[in-house]
Amino acid sequence: QVQLIESGGGLVQAGGSLRLSCAASERAFNMGWFRQNPGKEREFVTAILWSGTNTHYADSVKGRFTISRDNAKNTVYLQMNSLKPEDTAVYYCAASRTYMGIDRFRYNYWGQGTRVTVSS
Repeated sequence: QVQLIESGGGLVQAGGSLRLSCAASERAFNMGWFRQNPGKEREFVTAILWSGTNTHYADSVKGRFTISRDNAKNTVYLQMNSLKPEDTAVYYCAASRTYMGIDRFRYNYWGQGTRVTVSS
């Protein structure tokens, strides 16, 4: 069973930055970040191919968030800059060996989530 462990969430003021990390127990997965608020569907944020050569972003975060990975550490990062109150959510990382994209149902493994709160 693949394990994903997120870290780096917290409370930040609007305009500030946070970096989330997701450590995987195995290598060579395509990885995604999603976020969710109570009563709402889990929404796509960004994804990265296992090789790091392709990325995709939701329009709402494009230009502010950057996904990257260090395969030597089996870790994916989400650098979040210019944070807005509407970025407040629990952020989840997800992994798939065969899929990289916006469809959360096609990811096979999920972390436990890390909470990000952006105050105005």
